[in-house]
Amino acid sequence: MTEARHPAESPHRREGPVEARPIVDALVPVGGGAIRGILLFGSQLNQAAPSPHSAWDLVVIVDRYGPFHRALVDAGHHRRPAWLLSALGHVLAPNITAFDPGGGAPLAKCAIVSSRRFRRALSPSAPDHFLKGRMVQKVAILWSRSEADTLWIEERLAEARRDVLRWAGPYLEGPFTAEGLAHDMLRVSYGGEVRPESAGRVDAVFEAQREFLGEAYAEVLQWAEREGRVRRRDDGRWESTPEPGAWARLRMSLYFAWSKVRATARWAKHILTFNDWLTYIQRKVERRTGLDIEITPWERRLPLLLLWPKVFRVLASRSSAGPPPSSADR
Repeated sequence: MTEARHPAESPHRREGPVEARPIVDALVPVGGGAIRGILLFGSQLNQAAPSPHSAWDLVVIVDRYGPFHRALVDAGHHRRPAWLLSALGHVLAPNITAFDPGGGAPLAKCAIVSSRRFRRALSPSAPDHFLKGRMVQKVAILWSRSEADTLWIEERLAEARRDVLRWAGPYLEGPFTAEGLAHDMLRVSYGGEVRPESAGRVDAVFEAQREFLGEAYAEVLQWAEREGRVRRRDDGRWESTPEPGAWARLRMSLYFAWSKVRATARWAKHILTFNDWLTYIQRKVERRTGLDIEITPWERRLPLLLLWPKVFRVLASRSSAGPPPSSADR
């Protein structure tokens, strides 16, 4: 008789930081068989100055929201009703929720997204930049349900990277290298979101991923050359063919503006989907900006009404540092 295999011990489990394994070991069984794949991204993967209290950033791809959220609530990992979480999954996806594996394992911040919405979020028709801006960076597939699922995820990630020239291209200044494209992609991506990081964060994130980004976007440029989208110059740098015009830049400006609107609207959803969301945001802002943020009891009771002065203060401190220089010639 063959011994049953623990779900998290699937042969399709991928390599990743050993510290993340307890999260996978706890999350896969809790998912009730609805999880298709678990991806890791962010500072814990790249070691881009994470603090000991930084959560592990995961994308959890599920078949359908209902079975996953029912299993999550039944296991005691969320206090909201499963029907509400499932309904919210269809509004401004993904749902962001905290997952505590227990046993001293690190906290995970999970973006819960269905396969269909994950595919669209990484495609040229993405409704906003939330997932795409993260998935075009270094990503580790911590676990997948099958080899076919692994290949499907890798195809989606490759599609997202190939799309970078479309939305970052209008902001490139002159010929560029693979590393220059990757750095400016991060600059455009961070500038197109409502984030608490200072301008210097882009440089730190790039340096932490330099080797991966250089190789990944060299492959993107080789693909784009075959497609006739870029041309390699005699000096080894690249240039777009044709050069994006004012209309392309206007379309991307509208895209990023709409993405910020959706990101701001998503904050209201986080209150319902993320346990103790306000404390998490407070600590992240303090880590990223160096500001000391004190939240009063009344602000905790009515955050969407009373916290706006502090939000504007954080955004003002971020923009006062000025944008990082363009690195198209790197």
